[in-house]
Amino acid sequence: MSDGKKRLLTGLQPSGQLHIGNYLGALKPFVESYGEYESYLMVADYHALTSLKNPAQLGEGIIDVVADYVAAGVNPTQATIFKQSDVPEHTELAWIFDCLVTVPFLQQAHAYKDKVAKGLEANAGLFTYPMLMAADILLYDTDIVPVGADQRQHVEYAREAAAKFNQAFGDTFKEPQEKISEDIAAVPGVDGKKMSKSYGNTIPLFGTDDAIRAAVMSIVTDSTAVGAPLDTDKDITFALHRHFTPNLAEIQKRYVDGTIGYKESKELLAHNIIATIAPMRERRGALSREAVIQILKDGAEVARAKASAKMADVRKKVGVALY
Repeated sequence: MSDGKKRLLTGLQPSGQLHIGNYLGALKPFVESYGEYESYLMVADYHALTSLKNPAQLGEGIIDVVADYVAAGVNPTQATIFKQSDVPEHTELAWIFDCLVTVPFLQQAHAYKDKVAKGLEANAGLFTYPMLMAADILLYDTDIVPVGADQRQHVEYAREAAAKFNQAFGDTFKEPQEKISEDIAAVPGVDGKKMSKSYGNTIPLFGTDDAIRAAVMSIVTDSTAVGAPLDTDKDITFALHRHFTPNLAEIQKRYVDGTIGYKESKELLAHNIIATIAPMRERRGALSREAVIQILKDGAEVARAKASAKMADVRKKVGVALY
């Protein structure tokens, strides 16, 4: 599959309905670039266990996230789509990395501190999350990891884990590089904060037309009167127009001229989001549960073969492979 291409790995947690922030930050960039690489798309179901304790919801979330990627345009014959739990080498390697890093090192994780500050339970899985993510990345000799700017540290942790292992046991792991699209690093939610399920400020990616309209119409605005110029640098609605509206220059001129109000701007945005998503929603509706499961089974075979070969080398180097 590689044909000398660099290897790329990315993934999403199956922890809830995807939103347009996920689409702009992860799905769309992956669809636009995965053909340039030997691409691996991982459903991070074990990562989801740090916060999700509902088996039925997790199972459906796994199906949904794969269907979302295929609907968005990923061809499963041109990328390895698999779920983390189908490759036990991920958790095995994470344990080895846990034994190489210190508690103070893990305490520096921005994501851990942020989630605890939001009230999420400070369980051990959440604390050691960076080493499982490092294992996800390093098992496949990954070259490129697409992440948001706020997730840069995860790739830095993976490089540190690789360096510590290589220093202790000999050259084994490639140090990956992050790929960041700065313009989509922080898609705003309806309240102006980063769009996130944990904030409850999302616009659903595959919601009904009515659900999308309702979310868009709830976008927070200031008290500028109709007929007065609107600030394109501060308006949340305009920030989202940048990603979904073809005639952006025209909308921008109307903002400056004061010939558009927030209500009309939101209605146009909702229309353009729905128009963008419509063909993807149609593809998603045609994809059966059985087809998704087969995609995961096929991907697991490929991923396990890569991971198994890597772990055979790792076990030998740490000294546990006696026979």
